[in-house]
Amino acid sequence: MANQFIYNSFQHSYAILGTGALGGYYGACLQKAGLNVNFLLHSDYEYVKKHGLVVESKNGDFTLTQVQAYPEANKMPACDVVILALKTTQNHLLPQMLPHVVKDNGVVLVLQNGLGVEDEVAKIVGAERVMGGLCFLCSNKVAPGHIRHLDYGEIKIGEYAANYQAAGITNRMQQIAADFELAGIKMELAEDLLLARWQKLVWNIPYNGLSVVLDARTDELMSNPDTRSLVEELMWEVVNGAKSCDRIIPQNFVETMLHYTNKMKPYRTSMKIDYDEKRPLEVETMFGNPLRFAQEKGANLPNITMLYQQLKFLDSRNCN
Repeated sequence: MANQFIYNSFQHSYAILGTGALGGYYGACLQKAGLNVNFLLHSDYEYVKKHGLVVESKNGDFTLTQVQAYPEANKMPACDVVILALKTTQNHLLPQMLPHVVKDNGVVLVLQNGLGVEDEVAKIVGAERVMGGLCFLCSNKVAPGHIRHLDYGEIKIGEYAANYQAAGITNRMQQIAADFELAGIKMELAEDLLLARWQKLVWNIPYNGLSVVLDARTDELMSNPDTRSLVEELMWEVVNGAKSCDRIIPQNFVETMLHYTNKMKPYRTSMKIDYDEKRPLEVETMFGNPLRFAQEKGANLPNITMLYQQLKFLDSRNCN
């Protein structure tokens, strides 16, 4: 396990690209644990530079009064680990950002939603410098430099390889996992990143999609028998999509995701927040890419296809 791997964690430097609900929370936890963390901010830059970062968490509130904040990626130091926590709708900016912030022997850890996101990053920095991560986190940014962590927080990470071939568990995965565990973040190491991404979609596709289309929180979707049934149908379609890509999701996984969501505090999904704030939705990476992966293998996912088309319509109308 990662905590049996001996090394000096304080030698690692981190860059956080996207200091929002996710990047801000994990980056703040890493800095609190004593690691060297550099934050890229946009609208919050002046505020955070002056006042720092505030984290309200179920695990204990804390404030970082001093943070290494930057308004532009090309002003940041090159780091060992670059945590990509931007919305995928901003990925067109990555060719200008990533070369400045990742060391020659560094790694980009892609903590973004959906499928195929590592492919985009690999084209910029090379496949050997890319790792993917799936975050099981309920967190919101409630004000400039102010993050509210509601529930969960575990990250599952895996090495990326061309065509999403399973790459096993590496030393650098163990090193990064040990840093996060030092910061109180539960970690899981995945031998197969593609399987892990399909597993995350079992939750993301029904709850993010339906929360927008039906204007509902997770607890509302679960308490109504019709929407709960629809959630489960969508989950099984994701399982079939994974199967078309030769990735088998265990039979009990759907029930586990339903159980976790039943226990979860009432939650407005990240896609619902983006929709309410009239920001572009991550429709392509979270819905379009998985559909294309599965359709190329001959799979038909009718409910996900309909949800994708509905979201495309709502996103287009919302942003005009």
